[in-house]
Amino acid sequence: MLLIDCPYCGKRPELEFTYGGQAHLARPSRPSELDDQAWAEFLYMRANTKGVYAERWRHARGCGRFFNALRDTTTDHFQAFYKTGEAQPAAPVPAAPLAHAAPFAPKRTP
Repeated sequence: MLLIDCPYCGKRPELEFTYGGQAHLARPSRPSELDDQAWAEFLYMRANTKGVYAERWRHARGCGRFFNALRDTTTDHFQAFYKTGEAQPAAPVPAAPLAHAAPFAPKRTP
């Protein structure tokens, strides 16, 4: 079971949460002045980045509050959780493989 760490309630099962889309989107200051194309891009176009991605989540079956998370879309692992309004933390740098380590090769029997 995947556990999500709500910044307000602590670790809870994934079933208690709903995905809220890309985090840190700024609403247009004058939406009535946008043409249809610009408004559609604001509503529907997202970065959809491969790798670490900032997302909004809501603890729907808990405290009901929104928060942000950094999630690696290639592994589905969460990197960080933080409250809405807080600065986005730096994404952790993945560990580089050891240069001197030999690749694993099973022993062959004659």
